[in-house]
Amino acid sequence: MTPDDLSIDYEEGGILTTKQTDKVILSKGAWTTILFRYQNWDHASESYGMDKFTIRRYQKRNGEYTPRSKFNITNAKQAGMIVEALQGWISDK
Repeated sequence: MTPDDLSIDYEEGGILTTKQTDKVILSKGAWTTILFRYQNWDHASESYGMDKFTIRRYQKRNGEYTPRSKFNITNAKQAGMIVEALQGWISDK
């Protein structure tokens, strides 16, 4: 298994309740960090909701990746605020 094989797709009751729509591998190695873009299934409207984002860290041991931590970014506004803060810090250097 490689970081390319890792996914946050999750199926429950025959429905893909968490659908990964994209990912960016931020780091590889003993500790792998991946930024995922995903949507959750809304049972009420029977459709997928707005984009959400999550950063996941995995530890590799004996060829297996084990999830160790995650940070969920719940909406595009929050994602934009994170991007803005990071851009400000980077441009200060």
